[in-house]
Amino acid sequence: MTSIDLGRHPRGNGFLLPEEVENEFFFHLTVGMCDACTMVQLQSEVPQEIRYHDAYPYHASGSAVHRRHFEQNARHFLDTELTGPDPFIVEIGSNDGVMLATIAQAGVRHLGVEPSKEVAEMSMAKGVRVLSEFFDESTAGKILFEHGPADVVFGANCIAHIAHLASVFRGVETLLAPNGVFVFEEPYLGSVVGQVAFDMIYDEHSFYFAVRSVQAMAARFDLELVNVEPLALHGGTMRYTIARPSMRTPTPAVGEWLAKEKESRLGEKKTLERFGVSVERIRDDLNALLRKIHAEGGRVVGYGAPAKAATVTNYCGIGPDLVPFVCDSTPSKQGRLVAGSHIPVRSPEEFRADYPEYALLFAWNHAEEIMANEKEFRERGGRWILYVPDVHIV
Repeated sequence: MTSIDLGRHPRGNGFLLPEEVENEFFFHLTVGMCDACTMVQLQSEVPQEIRYHDAYPYHASGSAVHRRHFEQNARHFLDTELTGPDPFIVEIGSNDGVMLATIAQAGVRHLGVEPSKEVAEMSMAKGVRVLSEFFDESTAGKILFEHGPADVVFGANCIAHIAHLASVFRGVETLLAPNGVFVFEEPYLGSVVGQVAFDMIYDEHSFYFAVRSVQAMAARFDLELVNVEPLALHGGTMRYTIARPSMRTPTPAVGEWLAKEKESRLGEKKTLERFGVSVERIRDDLNALLRKIHAEGGRVVGYGAPAKAATVTNYCGIGPDLVPFVCDSTPSKQGRLVAGSHIPVRSPEEFRADYPEYALLFAWNHAEEIMANEKEFRERGGRWILYVPDVHIV
């Protein structure tokens, strides 16, 4: 198995209070490619109970772009798959109900499966019905017994997070109605490799899907990949649609994307090896730039504290000496520290109160939205530092 070793890392979303630093959790972050099916996955598993605890800090509705996207998803399902006499949709990893709220408002039967209690309660406050458990084959059986088969099983930025993937697919096969669909959206391996988006590698992303590996995975569980659709989210996401064999005709997009992956050699180990070399180059270039700015008396503040920030700061050796704080609009992250690097997280108001010369954009997948919101920073001479697909200043 070909692999890339990023060294000792904390949990991406393991934002700490200062007094919790002493007992911080670390693991070895290595990603590898299966020689048989070309699935790219983490080599060390962090237990799901550690990753998705009751105070899990990620809120899907925190971005206006995401809110619009998931409302559009809901409208699409209501117009297409949920048109029968008593339709039913199950969302795996429903988070704060950003999608199912629209389904609930339409009066359609639904169930969110969300193990993190805090965001599950936020979802319930929006009128969404939630089962606060991890989704697996056993959970699917209980849902089937109580609610009947699902016309749609949906997951966004969730399926690739689940290490027990075989149990998830057996659960889907159990729960899915005869003509139902399993639809999920995940960051696309081709985009991660093409953009050298190495910060997408962290403890929660157990798998990095490509069309070929998803097709092979579906076939293992007597399911069939019938459509793929690229999306702009997260710097490059792919939406996969899976159904029972022969129930739906695969679209031409499946064959087209398989051909693209073959042409780009996405499933070859040399491609992953070249990716690893590029990751090392970005690490060295970013560290050198930040040290140069620091030596010249300049100030760099981080912007956005996604889980990706932990990968970048820990792998690149970036601490509070180079980036004194990072601002983020999520209240539950403010007053805490980025895992491992221990850079303080503060509110965007502190960024605006005393603009630095540079802002290191960790949330680069929201660059357009963030830069539009922080127009005054640019107008006052501030400049953004980005590191995907290479280190550059804008």
